Amino acid sequence: MRLSQFLTKILVDPAVAELPETAELLMRAAGVPREAVESPEQVFRLAELSPDPEGEAKRVLYLTRNRGAFVKPCPGTRNYLCCGYQILHVGSFCSMDCSYCILQTYFHPPVLSLFMNHRDLFSELTRVFADKPDNVRRLGTGEFTDSLLFEDICDLTPRLVSAFGTQDHAMLELKTKTVNISRLEGLPHGRKTVVAFSMNTERVIAENERRTAPLAARLAAAARVQEWGYPLAFHFDPLVFYPGCEAEYAGVMDSIAKLVRPGNLSWISLGSFRFPPQLKTVIERRFPGSSITCSEYLPGVDNKMRLFKPMRQRLFQELAGRLARMVDGLVYFCMEDEAVWKNALGFSPEEKGGLSGMLDRAAREVCGLRG
Repeated sequence: MRLSQFLTKILVDPAVAELPETAELLMRAAGVPREAVESPEQVFRLAELSPDPEGEAKRVLYLTRNRGAFVKPCPGTRNYLCCGYQILHVGSFCSMDCSYCILQTYFHPPVLSLFMNHRDLFSELTRVFADKPDNVRRLGTGEFTDSLLFEDICDLTPRLVSAFGTQDHAMLELKTKTVNISRLEGLPHGRKTVVAFSMNTERVIAENERRTAPLAARLAAAARVQEWGYPLAFHFDPLVFYPGCEAEYAGVMDSIAKLVRPGNLSWISLGSFRFPPQLKTVIERRFPGSSITCSEYLPGVDNKMRLFKPMRQRLFQELAGRLARMVDGLVYFCMEDEAVWKNALGFSPEEKGGLSGMLDRAAREVCGLRG
């Protein structure tokens, strides 16, 4: 999907109106109406007044300034093992439309935003690159938005990839459900950028992931960026339980195993569908044909609804065990406790230096990081 063809309006914060990055973006999105706004509250009101605030917010892009830190730790979840990933916060929300997306309730109201003060961003990255050069740093832009969503209107991703390619102790993960990869070709990435694809079965994609790339297209894009020398990663998050899902997930995993070259897979994560209770109401209103919440979900210690633990342990055991036999990259669980790890894979991350340490080692081996 070309974002510029989907947007109905671009709203511009006066704080970034005169920046060259803003002028370049507006030129690339020349056909989209634009309007100056004086405050974020104006933007919020536009979404709130719509009968479908989440849907309306996906079609209006707000160009603004990040007034806080660009690099921040992933919030994680207490009582579950966190991977030590750091968020590179370049923007918020997404124009694709996944039923299960927690961003629909995480932001109040949700607003599709892109931060344009790139000079501040790269100044902060320069400090990150200089700080503790003997420590591995894993950063990614795919926590609060899709990493490759803005490719047709913004030059940020090529600049980030090139910047990470100049140093050797930090890596960038680009996580996406798109196939917007063309601008990655020929960049001096130095294998310091991992291109990661969010994966699911064809059924889950069809029912719950509007305006995302089809499964076959994601696999083809992964093969293509691999040809350009990029390490790969894949994220099965959320795994959705339904009758016959095990066989369908196994088929997707077989396809991944066939395309990944030895030594080029950084990691594969597995995470079961989990959601704050208020998201169920949003899903039922916006995705009446989805059955994603129709299973045995119980409150977890983080107050999110989670698949009944014995059920998700069986699913993890089958799928993670299969992956571990098929690929030579790290397989890990996102936001699970030690009991799930032991039951599914036979060990706890603490026995191997902790989950963060396991991912750091994978980054050293696949991306050539030192530290």
